[in-house]
Amino acid sequence: MHHPRPIDRPFWSPGTLVMLGFMIAGGAALAVRFIFGLGYATNLSNTNPWGIWIGLDVASGVALAAGGFTTAALAHVFGRRAYEAVTRPALLTAALGYTFVAIAVFVDIGRSWAIWKPVFFHNYNSALFEVAMCVMVYLSVLWIEMVPILAEKWGARIPLLDWLDRRLSGFMWVFIILGVVLSCMHQSSLGTLMVIAPTKIHPLWYTPFLPLLFLLSAFSVGYPMVIVETNLATTSLALHDEMEVLAPLSRFTIATLGLYMVLKFWDLLHRGALPLAFDGSLAANSFLAEVGLGVILPWTLLLFPAVRRSRRGLFFAALLVVGGVLLNRVNVFLVSYRPQTQTIPYFPSIGEILVTAGAVATIMFLYRVLATHAPVLSAPKQEEMAR
Repeated sequence: MHHPRPIDRPFWSPGTLVMLGFMIAGGAALAVRFIFGLGYATNLSNTNPWGIWIGLDVASGVALAAGGFTTAALAHVFGRRAYEAVTRPALLTAALGYTFVAIAVFVDIGRSWAIWKPVFFHNYNSALFEVAMCVMVYLSVLWIEMVPILAEKWGARIPLLDWLDRRLSGFMWVFIILGVVLSCMHQSSLGTLMVIAPTKIHPLWYTPFLPLLFLLSAFSVGYPMVIVETNLATTSLALHDEMEVLAPLSRFTIATLGLYMVLKFWDLLHRGALPLAFDGSLAANSFLAEVGLGVILPWTLLLFPAVRRSRRGLFFAALLVVGGVLLNRVNVFLVSYRPQTQTIPYFPSIGEILVTAGAVATIMFLYRVLATHAPVLSAPKQEEMAR
């Protein structure tokens, strides 16, 4: 068992240079957005009030960051210490992901300078208010959970980090439990946000069970996201593959994804909406891709022990789950959303695409920075790998 430690690998590589290029392009597009406004930089309008910055960067980002709370719950709440090796990188991914979710909201809203107002002006009947408060508090909790990791590396040089680490060590369990509870609340409330728009959402996705489906899909994608990120990190950095942890971790996904699949099909059959999936429309085809490739196929693959024991097979199945949840959020927030006043179909502008690509590249770049300098990943030293 290797202990978490900084990674002694060269930081600059062709991959990090590509990420830097996307970051520069995204930064330029972001500057255009703030200088000339949303109308100039995006294809948003009064009839198309949100685009990929909400449907992809926020809704999908929140879902794909679920590995943080699901892994923390497994290792620290349920006492499965064998999964500690993937807990730190999952928390780092979640912390970076939620940070950029908050930035995406700041970029997307027209009056960005008013983003602080929900903190002081409360609307207790609003699902969006609950999401905003939970995400804000959970983001703080995530960085509090990162304090021991950062203090382990920089505590001696930054007295505040060392002080925080000593003060928090006795009751860190409170923040871990709080993080799990907050995550369950806002994951489901993102679905509640769409329940209030029954006339604007396609029947394939609109259901009173949306909050429960959003929560179950977050549970389902948590461990596959950990599997995907661990495989990408260990491959790019030439580290130990962690298959002794990832293979048993995948068994939990069989249960969570299976439960999500059963509830989704029961709901479709109960509402009589399933025939709409075969009418040949864009919405129907997108739904079939979401459910067929993102739910049924990976769930079937994970039933086979040979797939769970194979690094490539497990990565492929986990990637399908991640892609399925990503497509589900895009479908719910973009494909299925059709206001009656909409006259022109929405398609993201180049600026919107560049900002999103730049945000993803920045998350990966910062992950590489922290994994290189802080004890995040469990890995042997290069000389040990050479033996």
